[in-house]
Amino acid sequence: MEHPHSNNKLPDKEKEFLMTFMQGVLENYWGPLYKYLEKNKHLIKTFPALLLEQEQLVVYVGRYHIGIEYFGKERTTKLSSKQGRLTTYHDLADTGKNLFEEIVGFKFESTAMKETMPLSPYSEDLVYPTNEGMDKLIELNWNWSAQSAIIGFNHPGYHFQKGQFTRIVNARFFDADENGLKTRHIKWLDLIPIEIHNETEETHEVRLSLEILKKLVEYDAHFTYPLPSKDDYKFNKLPQINRFIELIGNKKTTEPQLTKFLELPENQFILTMGILSKKILPQILCEWQSETEKDNIQPDFFIVRPNGFADIVEFKLPDLKSKTIVGKSNRETFSAEINSYISQTRVYKEYFEDPNNRKWIKDKFNLKVRHPKRFLVVGRRWNFSNDIWKEIIDDYKDIEIITFDELIDGVVAQFYM
Repeated sequence: MEHPHSNNKLPDKEKEFLMTFMQGVLENYWGPLYKYLEKNKHLIKTFPALLLEQEQLVVYVGRYHIGIEYFGKERTTKLSSKQGRLTTYHDLADTGKNLFEEIVGFKFESTAMKETMPLSPYSEDLVYPTNEGMDKLIELNWNWSAQSAIIGFNHPGYHFQKGQFTRIVNARFFDADENGLKTRHIKWLDLIPIEIHNETEETHEVRLSLEILKKLVEYDAHFTYPLPSKDDYKFNKLPQINRFIELIGNKKTTEPQLTKFLELPENQFILTMGILSKKILPQILCEWQSETEKDNIQPDFFIVRPNGFADIVEFKLPDLKSKTIVGKSNRETFSAEINSYISQTRVYKEYFEDPNNRKWIKDKFNLKVRHPKRFLVVGRRWNFSNDIWKEIIDDYKDIEIITFDELIDGVVAQFYM
């Protein structure tokens, strides 16, 4: 077993702890939940399917909690007999940072107070923007009254209360920077309190109880995951989103299959909503006007932004062949794989530095492009840590890396607003 973002092997003691913990959850929660649903088959179509049919599990270990975040579909028609769970592990116990903000990936600051507030033991439909995220949502004229939700305005940051089991269901967090709105969707996150004893420089003892999960089995089997109303036209978009999720979850899917799917008129909303644009233009062949000996370029998509100018979106596969970050501490850099993807987009920047090329594109396609931002859609959220990779990407100009999960979150978040 390895750390998800480096070439370091997971230490044997950490691996043993993680395996013991997962076995405990299986015996106390997943197993009993499966058996309860087998006896109550009428609940199978309504219970939160991601609790048993996980596309991915992400385990976070903090100083006072161990968290399990579930990724997967909300509904199913039958129980799967598939065994084994893909798990990513984050040890955040010694970072000295707020575990809530580490998991969400955004820094929350309030002008009202500096202290953080304890998060409620149960949060459903939480909508929580940073101040920058709030400004961007207001700019976009989002309808805050369109859905019942717990909404925070200029709220101080949260923290998980020591000794308290905490559950987050269908929470949406927003931030913004010069590239636009940032969205983080937590479908389901359980935080189980832990205690650390007999700590030395080399070892420590972790104590926790899974009794709370055992008690929640019957409740969770009867729970219906919150989805947009069937009377809402947005509900009709969910099948297309599900088809896209199925595509990116299939290791046999190719890049052309992904882009062809998004080119279809009924699916173009995924890009226009996910990267906030007015329209998309796929597979435009761009011919060099001054340096005619060069090979023509053909970006996957041009997206026309609200200001009338176009940016570029390039798709790679969701499944990466290697770790995203390599190098020793304080010398981290993107892997050769990620750097090769970034390098492939540099020619787009070079092309539009030539005014003759810009004029040709404008005359032929009525497309205004000048200093385009290059969006690279690649990988899954668990392939990129919340801290190191953002520091690295800051060194790159006019390039933004978006995971497939972030793209989907940006779309689905608007279904609830």
